[in-house]
Amino acid sequence: MNKTPLTVAGAEKLRAELHRLKTVERPNVIAAIAEARSHGDLSENAEYEAAKDRQGFIEGRIMEVEAKLANAQIIDPKLLDADGRCVFGATVELEDMDSGQIVTYQIVGDDEADIKANKISISSPIARALIGKYAGDIAEVQAPGGVREYEVIDVRYI
Repeated sequence: MNKTPLTVAGAEKLRAELHRLKTVERPNVIAAIAEARSHGDLSENAEYEAAKDRQGFIEGRIMEVEAKLANAQIIDPKLLDADGRCVFGATVELEDMDSGQIVTYQIVGDDEADIKANKISISSPIARALIGKYAGDIAEVQAPGGVREYEVIDVRYI
């Protein structure tokens, strides 16, 4: 199976979620199932059904997070030596050529993407257009509203 790129921060976030699921969520749902069972007839017990559904969701999420971590290629942006090139994990400062607006994005894995935190997925159109570019280069991005051009102002590995 192919390795999925993940930043160190993204891996830590997944490990924290896995720990919470195993040490907090799983015991809580087991207790909820035991409580619901104590109420008697399970065939018409909505609490029991809800707890079982929740248990299924938690167990599925545990398996999903474990698989993501097992297939992850963890990359520390601070250790990159890409000679100023846009690569996975890089923080890129861009200027929109139309509006003159300056934005800063970090290129991260699919699971870490959060536009509110200025983290864009490696598989997003803008990240794909940026990969391999240097400061001063122009990246053309195919957006829903047409082609947009961004000038790469700075590339950092933080």
